[in-house]
Amino acid sequence: MLTVFPLPDLGEGLTESEIVSWNVKEGDTVALNQVLGEVETAKAVVELPSPFAGVVSALHAGPGEVVEVGKPLVTFEVEGEEPAAPAGGEGGAERTPTLVGYGAAADAGGSRRRRRGAATLTQAPPAAAPADAAPAPAEPPLAPAAAVVAPAIAEAPAPRADRPRSTPPVRKLARDAGLDIALIAGTGPEGLVTRADVQAALSGAPIAASLPTLAAPAAGEAPAAPAAVVQAGSAHEGGARTLGGRPRTWDVPVKGVKKATANAMVASMRDQPQVTEFLTVDVTRSMELTAQLKRERGFRDIKLSPLSLVAKAVCIALEREPGLNARWAGENITMQSFVNLGIAAATDRGLVVPNIKDAQALNLLGLCEAINELAATARAGKTPQASLTGGTFTITNVGVFGVDAGTPILNPGETGILAMGQVRRTPWEHHGEIALRDVMTLSLTFDHRVVDGAEGSRFLADVGAILSDPGRTLTMV
Repeated sequence: MLTVFPLPDLGEGLTESEIVSWNVKEGDTVALNQVLGEVETAKAVVELPSPFAGVVSALHAGPGEVVEVGKPLVTFEVEGEEPAAPAGGEGGAERTPTLVGYGAAADAGGSRRRRRGAATLTQAPPAAAPADAAPAPAEPPLAPAAAVVAPAIAEAPAPRADRPRSTPPVRKLARDAGLDIALIAGTGPEGLVTRADVQAALSGAPIAASLPTLAAPAAGEAPAAPAAVVQAGSAHEGGARTLGGRPRTWDVPVKGVKKATANAMVASMRDQPQVTEFLTVDVTRSMELTAQLKRERGFRDIKLSPLSLVAKAVCIALEREPGLNARWAGENITMQSFVNLGIAAATDRGLVVPNIKDAQALNLLGLCEAINELAATARAGKTPQASLTGGTFTITNVGVFGVDAGTPILNPGETGILAMGQVRRTPWEHHGEIALRDVMTLSLTFDHRVVDGAEGSRFLADVGAILSDPGRTLTMV
């Protein structure tokens, strides 16, 4: 019996995913929960486990293609009877399939365990055969940003039928630069397009293996006008050199993490009245404590940074000012006695904000370990969906970019976000004298519906006081 497995709902209102790679091919026999491949959502790269055992009859999309939730992804040939209809009978509401191992969005209660939902399967029509399944349309190729000046091209280049393999960060780099990755020759294993290949194309290095054949002008004819693509770094309109030698304008598709972030920021600024306050703090003692802890056995093999100390200080201050950890609920303000602490992470795929569940229950060592694990999974694009939902307060470290302060925008639904600036060695008043001290600026944005200026100011002052004189406060709780 042929059964269609549609792209499941991966949670948080995601509507589509891009196929990254397949671990199986047509004709392969797969076991229950065997990983079929990887898909890239707006927030992470996730594995696709098989919902049952059977033979792969058809793959409906290839790497690099975008598939909408609910559209056919894989057709299987399975033994047995027709799968049972979903609970609720014929009159029940139609359910969107949920991927095995990736339940619906986690609730705000901060539960560490994700509910596992079985994928809903759709029986293929009897007349349909695997060969009849049309693949999802590929995205239209983007105009290349760099090639060679040449006479008119005889034929428009056709994207390779076997779309080149590449990783999500490399595809993003090409998209942002206005390059069609299908026109770049891959030098990696099995033709993999690497970051170096994209950078070579941007610099105008030869990519003849991927260029179309050029038509020579007939005898006596003047050369045709140059094609729409030009050599990187050459003169453009009016003889002016463009930035990076790129075309004067090009479009970058807004999708994935960028689209999700844009929608969230617009919703936040539209729905939440936001106020930002600043406090500059002498963190010399916190820096000394960090250096001391790095020499201790428990922290010796762990990356300890000021971010971990700020995270612990925030948890302590939220216990004193719980309004900053609350949530606006229309007719009520929902108070929360747990802290799901979001840590903003800049990745090759864009900005993501996974959160540490029940951060208030962790000591400094536990917080440090959790932050390191969170950062590693975010950089790899493997952040679990449950870690991207249910946050209650967020920290963003703009100091790593050499920035002193900012006005961070709230994560939708949260009441507070704290930006920590870089640590500067600055002349500072200390015990009545001017001395060089380690100084940091903290920027707090809060929802003025939930807390007033006094509460926000007290919270920010508490965080600053802890960081300026940590003593044993940060290590004992």
